[in-house]
Amino acid sequence: MLLGIDGAGKTTTAVALAAVEQEAGRPAIVLRNRSGRRWLARASARCGLELPVRWADRSETAVRIANVLVSQVRAGHRAGLVVIDRHLVCQLVLRQCRGLPPGRVLSWVASRSLRPYAVVVLDVPAEIAQQRILRRGEDHESLDYLRAARAAYVEFARAWGWSVVDATGATDVLVAQITDEAAL
Repeated sequence: MLLGIDGAGKTTTAVALAAVEQEAGRPAIVLRNRSGRRWLARASARCGLELPVRWADRSETAVRIANVLVSQVRAGHRAGLVVIDRHLVCQLVLRQCRGLPPGRVLSWVASRSLRPYAVVVLDVPAEIAQQRILRRGEDHESLDYLRAARAAYVEFARAWGWSVVDATGATDVLVAQITDEAAL
């Protein structure tokens, strides 16, 4: 399971991890758990509406829970390495940054659904993440949000005993470090 702020390199790293396994002749797959946040923001902007924070959170939470459940079913039927890009923890981080309570149900489902996985938080300074986000040109995040989200991910990692790795370097170095950390 790969977690981290937007621009930390989760998707790039997930694809690279799977490629290393596949090149070695072992099965591997990447499963992505999107929240629908970008789509929701674009749809709201097209309609000239700004959704109240709680409504946006409810929509994103429903989409993310559905995606995570589908991914877990798919992961359970796969041999080899399954790299999961994002999880319900991402929604908990988003709630914390928005000043919303974590909610009992989301927290419970998140903690239960993480149990079988090695969890790695990719850590980058907010400024680097923002540069990466702007380079890909699909969305944007404020430095304040990225700083708050980074602190939340590190806090979750400490509380739940996850690995935190520096994701500022080259992807191949990062893949090697994650492979060592997660004992893949």
